[in-house]
Amino acid sequence: MNSYLLNRSLGASGPQAFQQAESVRLLHALQLAPNVQYDSSNENKEDVKSHASEAEEEAESRVWAHPAGVNCLEIDRFEGRYLISGGADASIHLWDLEAAENTTRSCIHRPFGTVRKSSSSHKFGITRLSFYPFDSFAFLSSSYDHFLKIYSTETLEVSASFDLNSVVYSHALSPVADHLLVACATQHPAVRLVDLRSGASAHSIAGHSGAVLSLAWSPQDANILATAGSDGTVRLWDIRRSAGCLGLLDLEDSIGSTGDTSTGRSWRPMDRRKAHVGACNGVAWTDDGDYLTTTGHDERIRVWSAATGANALSHFGPTIKNANLSTLLPLLPPSHLAPGKQVMFYPNEKEILMFDLLEGTLHKRLKAAGVAVAQARGSMGQRNIRNRVASLAWRSGHIELYSAHSDGVIRTWMPRTKDDAEYEAEELEEAAGVMDEDESRKRKREALDEVYRDLTRQKITFS
Repeated sequence: MNSYLLNRSLGASGPQAFQQAESVRLLHALQLAPNVQYDSSNENKEDVKSHASEAEEEAESRVWAHPAGVNCLEIDRFEGRYLISGGADASIHLWDLEAAENTTRSCIHRPFGTVRKSSSSHKFGITRLSFYPFDSFAFLSSSYDHFLKIYSTETLEVSASFDLNSVVYSHALSPVADHLLVACATQHPAVRLVDLRSGASAHSIAGHSGAVLSLAWSPQDANILATAGSDGTVRLWDIRRSAGCLGLLDLEDSIGSTGDTSTGRSWRPMDRRKAHVGACNGVAWTDDGDYLTTTGHDERIRVWSAATGANALSHFGPTIKNANLSTLLPLLPPSHLAPGKQVMFYPNEKEILMFDLLEGTLHKRLKAAGVAVAQARGSMGQRNIRNRVASLAWRSGHIELYSAHSDGVIRTWMPRTKDDAEYEAEELEEAAGVMDEDESRKRKREALDEVYRDLTRQKITFS
């Protein structure tokens, strides 16, 4: 880092090179911030007191974000200040990341708004949350109860509700479009498009032979949509075309452009093109739209060229785990943080893996202390569930990672460099020195007080 500072002062490198080097350094220094906690226990205390056993009271002393487990997270992309979380108990919490109860040992966030299970809200667990793409005054939620709902961030009232008649695994709004179409991945093989302007389901896109588990709009083209299904296929769609499907990604195609041979004929039939050997439950674009990342039940992560559809042949090793039917999305931080060395975070059961996107090199494992089987409390009482990372979110304008866990906890990952560790150690030494000095003064004062009490207790007689 000193070399970058020297080169910058000499004019050998510009401020952008220094900024990128610092961003990469902080990115690789991400660690768990154990003192940052998210506590919604005050919201649940009255519900528990009436029927709490001793074991349940002990469980209630823990810090919960959602007692039944956290299913998904989303952070607004404008200020990077507001976080929304959805629970397995159908609750939704809003958190202000810049407003916390700070003590000497911890930083505790409490929700400033809560949506609970009611006749107008969701009945079952939340599957996906997303802020409105052009401001943070509204957000969308989907659930296992077949509904897609729109909420006002200020009032937390339901603005609109859409019954899709199937389990909704995920939904997506284009970050660059003005058509306001919400694409919904449901248990039905057809992709549903909901028009927020008319308040009706615009039309469906048919092509998958099984449930649609994940989808994502292109960040560069407002009309291009990528979908992934339980049939193992990943399809690209142009919603303006009557035929719709532009093509399928093929794991055996490393050339691209539909994999045609020199004769002009496709060497692999359309019905045999698969992106994964098994269900594909995650699809995500890089923010520049150059690459597409998919995850599947074959425990593979694949990277594809968005321009040609070619398999980039990135290999991420045998450590990948993926066995849940729910959407499992890799997190792709902004590409400007590490230009030419794009990284990816993958929620791998109990840990988060940090990879080089194109080379597949494992940079880091982010782990939090915890048990393999966690206790979660739902409407049916306390139950044991397998603890895993359910969702990841990136804070815009910061180098901070947030993770949702099925044990009901939201965890924060912040950079902690060697300089930070040395500074904290110096602070602890100074604090220990002050405490020792105070303790010595306290002992001297107690000794003097004891001598004074002994003198005052003695009877003095004059002859």
